[in-house]
Amino acid sequence: MSSTSQKLSVLEKLGYGLGDFAANLIFQTLLTFLAFFYTDVYKIPAGTAGIIIFTGGFIGAFFNIFMGIIADRTQTRWGKFRPWILWTSVPFGIATVLSFLTPDFGISGKITYTLLTYVFLMLVYAANNLPYTALSGVLTGDMKERNSLSSYRFVAVMIAQFIIQSLLLPFVLILGNGDKAAGFKNTMIVFAVIGVACLLFTFFTTRERIIPSKKQKSSIKEDFGDLCKNGPWFVMLLVTILVFITLSLKGGMYVFYFKYYLDTAAQTQFLDTIGFTVFINEVNSILFSMGFADFQWPKDVTASAFSLFNAGGIIFMIIGIMFSRFFADSFGKRNIYILFILLSAITLLAFNFYSKTAVVAVFVTQLLHGLFYGITIPLLWAMIADVADYSEWKNNRRATATIFSAMLFGLKTGISIGGALGAGFLSKYGYAAEEQIQVPSALEGIKLSISIYPGFIFIISAVLLFFYSIDKKMEVQIETDLQQRRKSES
Repeated sequence: MSSTSQKLSVLEKLGYGLGDFAANLIFQTLLTFLAFFYTDVYKIPAGTAGIIIFTGGFIGAFFNIFMGIIADRTQTRWGKFRPWILWTSVPFGIATVLSFLTPDFGISGKITYTLLTYVFLMLVYAANNLPYTALSGVLTGDMKERNSLSSYRFVAVMIAQFIIQSLLLPFVLILGNGDKAAGFKNTMIVFAVIGVACLLFTFFTTRERIIPSKKQKSSIKEDFGDLCKNGPWFVMLLVTILVFITLSLKGGMYVFYFKYYLDTAAQTQFLDTIGFTVFINEVNSILFSMGFADFQWPKDVTASAFSLFNAGGIIFMIIGIMFSRFFADSFGKRNIYILFILLSAITLLAFNFYSKTAVVAVFVTQLLHGLFYGITIPLLWAMIADVADYSEWKNNRRATATIFSAMLFGLKTGISIGGALGAGFLSKYGYAAEEQIQVPSALEGIKLSISIYPGFIFIISAVLLFFYSIDKKMEVQIETDLQQRRKSES
């Protein structure tokens, strides 16, 4: 392996981070609003929506494996992974917009259209995001720099998540003038344009430094054989699946939790008490006086409370991310991940014990969850990059994209299962779209889907990490050995 300086400039870290900002404008929308968009906006039955999400996600998940094989064997003057970011940027934007259009078809036409556009989006997303993710493993071999890169990346992710989870629903109501279908279309057009620009910036500001030796030649069979002998890879694959089941399940159900479970009067009182209502009225007055009457914050109480709930969680996630590097450098990624994913699970379980009027407790718990989970966010992907190093260390062969493709397979699998579970639970527990009064079983199902179910899944993922062998001591040994090996080969 050959490499030059392992230090990354701030510009390169920012440039890399903007790539995930672009991806997460779409990813977080799918995670948080896809089930809602299919059921409440495009009027597809909840059970059918779950099948579409599951099918499209699994097709995209398997395509990640092929993209890993292709990307590892791509040879261009720009490197292996950067060119894919360039080639797929515009198709990614187009696929995004198509997936949130609402053509006036009958129910069978709607199902066909949503399935085709969602599959198309998942394929393009894989072709873009797999090389992007693998790129983090070849920008630097310095593990402290890699931890720093992950922190930059996931601050960008949190900003995108803040925009989606806190502002997307108000944007939809504003840009659609109350029409959610038009609002989703117009909002996603804006996001697509921003996303394409960010991906191009990523391409032009990054550089691949970890370049496999020209002597390295491995077959697809050997690459996957290495995977099968890689114990940490198996653990991280299972953890990735479980984490994204949790994120997809609870993330997609929060909007239903605020709209149907939490008491509207209690939400109104909370917003009044903290001064949010007065603040929004002042903002709306200023916008009206400036001639922007069409761009005022919507009066929907649940939309405001839901947005503020997500905003608070994301702000505290960003705070958690800021502490992540220090903890990881001091105690090792694995140990810190186990501790804080368990604390995150406890906060999720707490939601099950809150009444419909316990809005203050709901918000405080969300802040704690955001802080604890935020510390784990950069660690997951940094650990996956470490797994790629471990494979090279053990086998003298590097297959970065193949390692990451397997993990993105786990991510897409988790999202597919979690999204399908959310829509499936809505159907199982008797949810009726747009009915203001839901049956008690539906309300119980919504509550369980943001508390007990995801909480226990997080606990299982923490237990699995006790079998992950790359502790702090081994991290240092792998980094030292690989640096010496690369110097001898350069």
